Amino acid sequence: MAKIIVLGSHAESLILFRKEMLQALAIKNTVIACVPDANTKTLQVLQELGIRYQNVPLARTGLNPFHDLNTLYRLYKLFSTIKPDIVFSYTSKPVIFGSIAAKLAGVKQIYSMITGLGSYFIYNDLKSRLVRSVMQILYKVALSFNSKVFFQNNDDRAEFAEYKIFSDPTRTVMINGSGVNIETFKVTPAPQNQNTFILIARLIRDKGIYEYLNAAKIIKKQYPQAHFILVGWFDNKKAALDAATLQPYIDANVIQFLGKLDDVRPAITQASIFVLPSYREGTPKSVLEAMAMGRAIITTDVPGCKETVVDGVNGYLVQAKDHLALACAMEKFILQPNIASTMGQRSREIAETKFNVNLVNQVILNAMEQSYA
Repeated sequence: MAKIIVLGSHAESLILFRKEMLQALAIKNTVIACVPDANTKTLQVLQELGIRYQNVPLARTGLNPFHDLNTLYRLYKLFSTIKPDIVFSYTSKPVIFGSIAAKLAGVKQIYSMITGLGSYFIYNDLKSRLVRSVMQILYKVALSFNSKVFFQNNDDRAEFAEYKIFSDPTRTVMINGSGVNIETFKVTPAPQNQNTFILIARLIRDKGIYEYLNAAKIIKKQYPQAHFILVGWFDNKKAALDAATLQPYIDANVIQFLGKLDDVRPAITQASIFVLPSYREGTPKSVLEAMAMGRAIITTDVPGCKETVVDGVNGYLVQAKDHLALACAMEKFILQPNIASTMGQRSREIAETKFNVNLVNQVILNAMEQSYA
């Protein structure tokens, strides 16, 4: 029996993205989930899974050297006290500071999952270039201490190699995203209005929110019967969409805004086509959930997203940051109303054979030399 720390930066992600992995690890091990500020619901689910919880000081965004040094020190003290056999971290800050702290605390087995590179690797303005340079150095130091590093797409791994961050192929493991629970996300019948599209995401520019709104505006003008649903929540990032910007689209009946939902399945059931015009992802969980429910997909031909769609088979790939290309893809479904159902069936097949969470977790646990029940 091993003592395993799983370190993340967002409490809800433990349940949304890591629940099945935590459950599998906890069968034969003591598992401690370390995230900041877990809410009551997260704590309840962790308790039901037999997972211990430890609050940690981790800001999800921002680079403040004083805060980050404090985070590093407190993680080191925590790891020194708990004395875990394994530390598994995901998302950028936990990977960087968790890996360094684990090494300083003498942890023998350190693992990291790269779940995407974030906005600083998307944009090329001065701030992004400066922050990216700092992160490359930090990543290089942190990942040098890792036994294995899990990548969710080949582009991220290639970029790390190009920047000489992490290039040892013997210590990289490719996985198909975080996977999707195909028992929880079951196929549901398509709605009567087959020209219904849905986007579920944080309301930030990087997710292609503006492209979705502008494409919907174009389509609604020509095809009033088309329906567009938006599910998501407002973020505090600089590039976030605000309520004042969104309201005119709601008032003009361009979109139906459902806000943040604890359970997205009823919303996905209302639509035939799932849309994610993101600029870059690790592998988008929302797309995998829609695929498992038998939905056709429109997403972008960028790292992370393009892994989910075989163009013309279970959906369409479009160029990122191009609302006209997105509108053209939407129009294909309106002009050929039967293809959404056929493509949705193929989405489900791909979800079962490639993105099944049990298959993904088996790869992770095997790489960590943990048995998978």
